[in-house]
Amino acid sequence: MGVNFKDIIPKTQVKLEDLSGKIIAIDAYNAIYQFLSIIRQPDGTPLKDSTGKITSHLSGLFYRTANLVEMGIKPVYVFDGESPALKAAEIERRRQIKVEATVRYEKALKEGKPAEARMYAQAATSMKDYMLDDSQKLLGLMGLPWVQAPGEGEAQAAHMARKGHADYCASQDYDSLLFGAPKLLRNVTISGRRKLPSKNLYVDIVPEVVELARALSECGLTYEQLIDVGILIGTDFNPDGIEGIGPKTALKLIRQYGNLETALPHIRNAVFPCDPKEIREIFLHPEVTDNYKLEWKAPDEAGILDFMCREKEFGEDRIKKSLERMTMGSKKQKGKVSLEKWFG
Repeated sequence: MGVNFKDIIPKTQVKLEDLSGKIIAIDAYNAIYQFLSIIRQPDGTPLKDSTGKITSHLSGLFYRTANLVEMGIKPVYVFDGESPALKAAEIERRRQIKVEATVRYEKALKEGKPAEARMYAQAATSMKDYMLDDSQKLLGLMGLPWVQAPGEGEAQAAHMARKGHADYCASQDYDSLLFGAPKLLRNVTISGRRKLPSKNLYVDIVPEVVELARALSECGLTYEQLIDVGILIGTDFNPDGIEGIGPKTALKLIRQYGNLETALPHIRNAVFPCDPKEIREIFLHPEVTDNYKLEWKAPDEAGILDFMCREKEFGEDRIKKSLERMTMGSKKQKGKVSLEKWFG
């Protein structure tokens, strides 16, 4: 779900080409779910190999990441570890949505309604263990680093950015800001022309940057107060938030009363499933690690062709062309950094 900061946080559109030479820590689960959801047949069927295993995630991960490298960007994917106990309710909510969507997807297929089936198929998207294993293997073959977070991937990515090991955190969710990410990059893995769900309309989705310092300044908040606004709206650790409290009202309340504890007595029916301090603590002091090493190496072309083409049955010509662009694109970094230095 993620916290809904859409209408209150300032954003700036950017071109990926302008991020050449920058290190982007990408929320791996967030990106892979997007690939699994979007890369499908018209009736919602995902890409599969001859054994029936889904390969949509590999298609998105390889081609989209190759495009980023082609632009001179240095991506590092960050994978979730164990979720905090308070996220159990949100995980169960998502599971129920997927179960219901799966039933409706199968019904729409039987009734010959491909557009409706595709919509429900996207909502039913789920991650299997082999998809994570495949993704990590592919990244290794591409010569790209990935980091295993002990807890939330967004928290780990934000930690890496605060330490100066990444220039941006990339995710669709605004939660990265609550974890203290200095710069959040959205729409990195899904930019382009997209069809709106249930409508015959297309929109251009472009990358955008959200700077924490600017957001705090324009909203008139401290970092801790922004977390309190998020808790009032609803986060992954209290998905329902406070009934009737939207982003603008939450912002007004925290501005007026200064913090969550002072504001709560003035909010009708303010009920939390737990002590709000526990939620705040997750964002202020998340479980992260410094046990990682970021190295970008030359891609293992033979290994990629064997894995993607022989094993996963992707077209060899297209894979080779992307590999060529990936190698050439690494030279586009600002300052004309040599290929050897980029991979070193």
